[in-house]
Amino acid sequence: SSDSSDSSSFSQSPPPSKQDSSDDMRKVQRREKNRIAAQKSRLRQTQKADTLHLESEDLERQNAALRREIKQLTEEMKHFASMLNSHEPLCSILTSPPPPPEVLYATHSFHQPHISSPRFQH
Repeated sequence: SSDSSDSSSFSQSPPPSKQDSSDDMRKVQRREKNRIAAQKSRLRQTQKADTLHLESEDLERQNAALRREIKQLTEEMKHFASMLNSHEPLCSILTSPPPPPEVLYATHSFHQPHISSPRFQH
């Protein structure tokens, strides 16, 4: 039958032809190109991981610096709040009635409008 002839053809290898050797060369070249491409890919992955690691370390440093700044500003805010609380009972401005708005604006020349529109002039 045809099955027995097929199995016998596998057990005997034909002598290498010119076509087989060029196919083998192509396989070797393809494997070499694939090996080089895989090597480049692994190198790119490593470089990307290194870059991400450096970026992560930089962000960690920035985060730590910002946390220190928040802590310092919080302490400063507490200090100013404490100063304000100790000043409030002694403050004559807070204990006297507020002056009328026109007095406030008359003493501060920088509140005068600089717009020439009639709508904004006094």
